[in-house]
Amino acid sequence: MAEPFATALALGGGWRDAADTLGSGLAGAKGRLGLLYTAESFAPHQGEMLAVLRQRTGVQDWVSAAGYGVIAAGEEHYGESGAAALLLDLPASGYRLFAGGADAGADLAAAEADWLAAAVMPLALTHVDPRHPDAAGAVEGLSSATGGFLVGGLTAAAGDTAHQAGGASGCLSGVALSPAAIEVATALSQGCTPLGRTHQVTRGKDNILFELDGRRALDVFNEDIGEELASDLRRVGGLIFAALPVAGSDTADYTVRNLVGIDPAGGAVAIGEAVPEGGKVLFCRRDRETAARDMRRMAEDLKRRVGDRVIRGGVYVSCAARGPNQFAPPESETEIIRDTLGTFPMVGFFANGELNRDRIYAYTGVLTLFL
Repeated sequence: MAEPFATALALGGGWRDAADTLGSGLAGAKGRLGLLYTAESFAPHQGEMLAVLRQRTGVQDWVSAAGYGVIAAGEEHYGESGAAALLLDLPASGYRLFAGGADAGADLAAAEADWLAAAVMPLALTHVDPRHPDAAGAVEGLSSATGGFLVGGLTAAAGDTAHQAGGASGCLSGVALSPAAIEVATALSQGCTPLGRTHQVTRGKDNILFELDGRRALDVFNEDIGEELASDLRRVGGLIFAALPVAGSDTADYTVRNLVGIDPAGGAVAIGEAVPEGGKVLFCRRDRETAARDMRRMAEDLKRRVGDRVIRGGVYVSCAARGPNQFAPPESETEIIRDTLGTFPMVGFFANGELNRDRIYAYTGVLTLFL
């Protein structure tokens, strides 16, 4: 039976103390590939932390990223000084590190053509600089060029020190994992509940919706959210969002965007992304109850897919707007995962945006299990 991966957590203190604690916790553990997630405050020192970990563990290949908090040992440490690490016991042929700019995917495909041909649809654990102008294009390009399924997230800090793989950085970095070396199961929790049906934008400009289904956008919006909220639109902030269906998805997938303005006189609704005329949009509700319900759904789905196999480890990336901002004991995100899937080594971070398949999401949680 495959053994669980080794993990370690360090809380409080400075970066050197954290690196020493992680190194001690992982000393002697089996593994060839390491994952390091740190608090935002440690971002400038990730290179130094990785040097300590290489020396203390003997593991040379590391992937790292900084978030608004770290996840480990079944706990969430949001806004705290801390770091978490996981060692994956994989053969050298089971993974490939990557890093670079908008052409990172093309570069990886060119350099590792034979490996990618054998590793059909690899899982690409990917970390992205959220302020880089090529971020969205680089994510799509990586998926397209490699045929990979992306998971991961946008870091809490910008620049080369906020994420790296094998000592290199850029717009994005990470590691591609071969299905032949490690079996994975991954799923996404939206944390939102759709209201009403999907609507067509029949008149709009950029991110402003004037008409939906041939009617004033605000009239359609008010019908979907219900009379109670429609009577006081000041209450919809942080509760009601726009959702853009993912074209071609067979799972009713969508990306969530903020409401940025409402014009009661003109009947327009502005959202956080441009939608062309003819495009699709729906409205959804996001609150603690709906988020916990969808989190349980995701965990139960993974439990069904995993069956009786051993979970050797996992990575959970959650939106910074989730965590303690949306969940509370006894139904925090990690509590729901633990109650449904049991205890297993898991690390992760709170991100500026989350990656799933070939796009960047918001307000989601992405859980990846290594089997």
